[in-house]
Amino acid sequence: MVTDVSETASKRIERRAAIASVIGTTIEWYDFFIYGTAAALIFPKLYFGAGASEGLMESFSTIFVGFLSRPIGAALFGHIGDRVGRKATLVATLTLMGVATVLVGILPDRTSIGAWAGWGLVVLRFFQGIGVGGEWGGAVLLSMESHQGDRRGFMASLPHIGVPLGLVVSVLAWSACSYWSGGNLEDGAWRIPFLASGALLVFGLVVRLGVPETPDFVKAQREVRASMPPLIEAIKTQWRSILLAALIRPGEQASFYMLSTFVVLYGSAQLGLGREFMLNAVLLGAVASCFMVPYFGHLGDRIGRRRIYLTGAIVMTLFALPYFWLLDTRQPILVIVAILGLMAAHDMMYGPQAAYITESFPAHIRYTGASLGYQSASIIAGGPAPLVSLWLFNTFGTGYAVGAFLALLGLVSACGAFFLGREPLPEPARDQQLQPQEV
Repeated sequence: MVTDVSETASKRIERRAAIASVIGTTIEWYDFFIYGTAAALIFPKLYFGAGASEGLMESFSTIFVGFLSRPIGAALFGHIGDRVGRKATLVATLTLMGVATVLVGILPDRTSIGAWAGWGLVVLRFFQGIGVGGEWGGAVLLSMESHQGDRRGFMASLPHIGVPLGLVVSVLAWSACSYWSGGNLEDGAWRIPFLASGALLVFGLVVRLGVPETPDFVKAQREVRASMPPLIEAIKTQWRSILLAALIRPGEQASFYMLSTFVVLYGSAQLGLGREFMLNAVLLGAVASCFMVPYFGHLGDRIGRRRIYLTGAIVMTLFALPYFWLLDTRQPILVIVAILGLMAAHDMMYGPQAAYITESFPAHIRYTGASLGYQSASIIAGGPAPLVSLWLFNTFGTGYAVGAFLALLGLVSACGAFFLGREPLPEPARDQQLQPQEV
């Protein structure tokens, strides 16, 4: 009877942790994606005021700033997460992200404060990146470490649903504002999605504050006496895992930003398919991703995370050029097929990715080590991807140049997954093997 009650309570905590992770991640990525869309459609004119091409490059540069600051967030909040706890850290990251997003919504444009408007975006995007940089490790660990069974890959994949869900909510917000304003987003309607983040922030905080700390963290705090700060220990003892965790991500990360930001601009401005259609096509891909991500996370539990990840990287490499061929047909159904196809390849990597990376690190420095590896990829792939894609298209005048770039990054991910190795050691053996000496 006592066992039944204990199992029931454990299942309830597990569900609450997973829900809190998904909701918080959804809100943070909603904030991130509404900025990406505004950077492509709104900010070049209102905040930078240069020519069309120059303003777009300057606007996309602010996206890069958010990626540059992600490793800072990983190091800062990774330390707090491994010392203070996963829950407290996730409350802090959500608050930082939400406040920065609301401030974007009230930031005066270039006509009011001149060049300071653009610099204001840079600063706020920097803080957004810090928040996102600290979010991933905590959200994944809160869900995965609250589960003590054999479905940790599936549980770790659930916070990743927050990314396509955040994209869904952001696209719906932009579509609603576009409809309400008669397509004149620049007149002020664009601020509404940013201001709405304030209400989402309050809701997310209420949910996260009601979740207990994870068993793995409590156990690590009780059994492991840290001999050095988590950041130093992670770099000193786990540098190989950090490096390989970064190298498995370029294809996955760049492909998603190709799907969520670049394709909207490419389809509407270059192919003449219309902003509404492209937003709806991306919305459809994001909805499909909500189901594909946990499915591939589940497959990782059954047949191995490395096998699924490698397959996804190879498929993405091979599909990169056909993706742009399908887009260039300008046929709506083929454009949708292109988006769904690339999203499927992305999700084959993204589903098992969380467990694949985090299980490479011992529990007492897992937040720091996994976050550093995961977010370092932002500097080499996610951040430069929109800028490089735009430069390649402007230089060569064809989407195939962008496709070749995407294929190259997919190949890098495949190599990284190959060298990261087979499935990590079982949890008890790994933590015992990597436990630091007491001082």
